[in-house]
Amino acid sequence: MKNTSKIPVVSKKVLIPFILVTSLFALWGFANAVTDPMVNAFKKVLELTNTQASWVQMAFYGGYFCMAIPAALFMRKYSYKVGVLIGLGLYAVGALLFYPAAITEQFWFFCLGLYVLTFGLAFLETAANPYILAMGAKETATQRLNLAQSVNPIGLIAGLLVAKFFVYDNLQSDDIANFGALDEAKRAMIKVADLAVIRDPYVILGLVILVVFVLFLVNKMPQSKEEGTMPSLGETFKKLLSNRKYVLGVIAQILYVGAQIMTWTYIYQYAEAIDLANANVVGYEKIDVFTYQFIAFVLFTVGRIVGTAMLRFMSPGKLLMSFALLAGVFVLTAIFVDGIFGLYGVVGVSFAMSLMFPTIYGIALNDLTEEQSKVGSAGLVMAIVGGALLPMLQGIIIDAGGRGVADTKILGVAEINFSFILPLICFAYIAWYGLTVFKKYEAINQ
Repeated sequence: MKNTSKIPVVSKKVLIPFILVTSLFALWGFANAVTDPMVNAFKKVLELTNTQASWVQMAFYGGYFCMAIPAALFMRKYSYKVGVLIGLGLYAVGALLFYPAAITEQFWFFCLGLYVLTFGLAFLETAANPYILAMGAKETATQRLNLAQSVNPIGLIAGLLVAKFFVYDNLQSDDIANFGALDEAKRAMIKVADLAVIRDPYVILGLVILVVFVLFLVNKMPQSKEEGTMPSLGETFKKLLSNRKYVLGVIAQILYVGAQIMTWTYIYQYAEAIDLANANVVGYEKIDVFTYQFIAFVLFTVGRIVGTAMLRFMSPGKLLMSFALLAGVFVLTAIFVDGIFGLYGVVGVSFAMSLMFPTIYGIALNDLTEEQSKVGSAGLVMAIVGGALLPMLQGIIIDAGGRGVADTKILGVAEINFSFILPLICFAYIAWYGLTVFKKYEAINQ
């Protein structure tokens, strides 16, 4: 591999634009982390069924899926900056819709807010990722994207803390064992108060986004060198579909996002199974899952930093393969080791997952033209739909023996443990993809 240690990752002339675009990665990380716990919050406050509450995730990931291609087509004609401004505008509008939604107390209104919010996130991710790749030499593009993505976990941690301390800890309905048994007037009062608790972080977020919008509006941003060229859309799609590295990268991204959401979602059920197994043990204290989720996000942050540094000396494909194999080891621990050490395995996966999204993104787009990157980026953003589909499959496995998390054993392990076979399969493919990229596209350049 060509030594890139002397090529600047970010040149001084684009430092301010780089910092501004990098801030976006934290903003959508915050939105992801603060929204996931809202499934249970809405279920409790609005007395929804599990199926009804799941519309939170469907609205969130559905917005990404539906808007990625339109965002890419929009940016074929306009600059990355315009795409970012549109994304910030939609993000702010979606967040601010939580205010009238809380007044009306209508669940569909909250879902609409999330749907519009993720329209904005789809624009931002479709624009920001290839924009970062284009801000310098191709040799350091993947490292530059990993550097920018390193602030994403900061947003995740902030979102988790807000969800815990400003939402969950202040929900009155969550402190009442049988909320539905209260008289209607009392329930109505608590519902109004709790919806305001859910509303406030989003409204504040919307106002912060408007400030960021103004910062982008008044700052001069570098333009693409290829702007003004416009190959036919059909030709662009044809070239993308014939690019094996790109197509396999989209599949890898679908599986990565699915594995990430599965690992972060079902850590709660994994801990619940440990609590149930030790329920009759004298002196046993229930696991504080929030603490373990927090540690997972910290490890995710550390992994991004370590991975970015390692990209200075190791090719992206080889490093991706190495981290995917490490993730596989952690998942195998989660499957076959019972108790707290199995939970350590679930937490450890976050370190190994840390560099996967930006590295897959960088590998898939690195050899494309600016025009192809704008459209190709949409496919990689649409791959986020894996976060809606694969966790559902894992839930089906967990429900194999009943509504509990450890009702039966599959191949000698509890169903919750066995369900992590799905992330294992995902990481096996990602490791193969990294190896393929290294052998066919990177080793020949050494």
